[in-house]
Amino acid sequence: MSIETVKAQAKDASAAVRNMHAELQARLPFSDRADYDDAARGFIATIENAHIVNEMGRPVWSLRPYAFLKEEIPPHTINPSLWRQAQLNMYHGLFEVTAGVYQIRGFDIANMTLVEGERGVIIVDCLTSIEGARAGLELYFKHRDRKPVTGVLFTHTHGDHWGGARGVLSESDIKGGTVPIVAPDQFMEYVASENIIAGPAMHRRAMYQFGHSLPRSARGQIDCGLGKAMAWGSMALVRPNDLIKTTGDTRKIDGVEFEFQMAPHSEAPAEMHLYLPETKVLNLAENCTHNFHNLLPFRGAEVRDPLAWSKYLAEALHLWGGRAEVLCGQHHWPVWGVERVAKMISQQRDLYKFAHDQTVRLMNHGLTPTEIVDVLEMPTNLEAAWHTRGYYGHIRHNAKAIYQKYLGWYDANPANLDPLPRVATGKKFVEYMGGADAALERAQHDFERGEFRFVAQVLSHVVFADPSNDRAREMLADTFEQMGYATESANWRNAYLLGAQELRQGITAMPARDRLPPETIAALRTDQLWDVLGVRVIARKAEGLVIVLNWNFTDTGETFLLTLENCALTYLSGVQSEAPDATCVLRRDALDGIIGKQVTLLDSIRSGAVTVTGDVQKLETLMSVMDSFSGTFELVEPIRD
Repeated sequence: MSIETVKAQAKDASAAVRNMHAELQARLPFSDRADYDDAARGFIATIENAHIVNEMGRPVWSLRPYAFLKEEIPPHTINPSLWRQAQLNMYHGLFEVTAGVYQIRGFDIANMTLVEGERGVIIVDCLTSIEGARAGLELYFKHRDRKPVTGVLFTHTHGDHWGGARGVLSESDIKGGTVPIVAPDQFMEYVASENIIAGPAMHRRAMYQFGHSLPRSARGQIDCGLGKAMAWGSMALVRPNDLIKTTGDTRKIDGVEFEFQMAPHSEAPAEMHLYLPETKVLNLAENCTHNFHNLLPFRGAEVRDPLAWSKYLAEALHLWGGRAEVLCGQHHWPVWGVERVAKMISQQRDLYKFAHDQTVRLMNHGLTPTEIVDVLEMPTNLEAAWHTRGYYGHIRHNAKAIYQKYLGWYDANPANLDPLPRVATGKKFVEYMGGADAALERAQHDFERGEFRFVAQVLSHVVFADPSNDRAREMLADTFEQMGYATESANWRNAYLLGAQELRQGITAMPARDRLPPETIAALRTDQLWDVLGVRVIARKAEGLVIVLNWNFTDTGETFLLTLENCALTYLSGVQSEAPDATCVLRRDALDGIIGKQVTLLDSIRSGAVTVTGDVQKLETLMSVMDSFSGTFELVEPIRD
């Protein structure tokens, strides 16, 4: 491969892309400025450019690089609908939602909501970073009375809603247990497990979803749909001390009444909605935002349930429709007025139900995912509503997720049952097309006609057949670039443009992600740690090994039997072998340190943190077959050895 010779600069939008933009501009109601008014409503103050730094002075969040979004007319390299969303996500600072309820917006991809109580302030979600949450709270104190934090609520399990908790809670708040920290049932279980086992792959794929290493420019990353980007500060998990388990549960926190609705397996596996009857504010967390949400994020996750999602919104409308005067969420800006609140919820309800029902209907006629998305047409009323647009999730990939949820990856055509891997497929396709030069000539012709979808498929085969083909790399980069310029989805734009950048420049160096954060390891159950180790066993190194180990944890009282056999690591809880190769006695935090790579197994044995009776070598052999993950593997070209 010769990336050094393929460092072409980003190019302008083609005539085909400009025509797509002009058609969209004529079709959508761009004269409707209600969202701009709502995004600005209640503004009190902000930090210049929302520029937030850590203790070392490194920026963890800043809107300064997005100054180009202040222009009125979008450049040809940005879909005009996405440009509009990117502008709306630029509003930042402290906003009054209604008397006694405030939000910090634009300091993170998510929002922090503050509810004033009798003695202090109750915080709903704490952003991604400790630095961002701290800066947001200080901004609130600057313009409202300084008062204690008297409660924290986590609406769901994603890190951009709890990662900054230590920016609003002190160590004494956390350890003393006097501050209610409220979350939905199963919060800790899903926070700990959702992204752990497949974490390295998810992190790499998330780079394509959020476009972190792209330049912030009219030809680069401009938004994420849900907000600008992911904050890159410090974060830590804080364990809740109160769980909401049932719809209809209530809590009075610092004199404020909260009503709750459970919404599990919607946008997150553990999620809840809340209503404040005194101020008539309804908060639907991340289930009713100003875009169509993801049913399957590009980073990867379990497919979310749009049918359940729609039902939760229907239930919320039944519970609080006609009463709620303000609808706010933990992303984007609020909506005011009883009728507008009800209309938005009902349209979002119908959006998820439509996507589910029509995908399944077409699936039951035998259509495959690529065929379904080419015949799905949004209803007129949903198509014209800005908050249903596909800036984050998109009907074209959400429908594929629904198909996957019901039927899986296989489309039932035996030709697709056991295809060749990507490199072998690429070589055969190039051979069948008459060689790379012939394929490139045909691709150039279709590129000029704006047939980018098929050109990308063809050129991807050529690159996988020969990643050193500079002409193919550059033409594929040009194709991805045009597709990125054309799309309305921020996720799609980021993926296309990062694919183009990596074809031209290689993978941007990123910090290693193999170590799990100590707080996350401590939050995992011990059986989950064994699952983490299981997916690290290198089969070729473990071939022929049989290792049987007893584990006794002195602080938790847990016992486990761990067996490596047939290249698979299995375990049983509460069971011990009568003839193990070795028995390990330790505290749980000693195992945490070893798995987190803060200390080696050998050092732990030497220090006495781990006591081993039997064959110590067997334990060392087990650790020697464990893999490590760089998290920076290739995606748009063959993986290098």
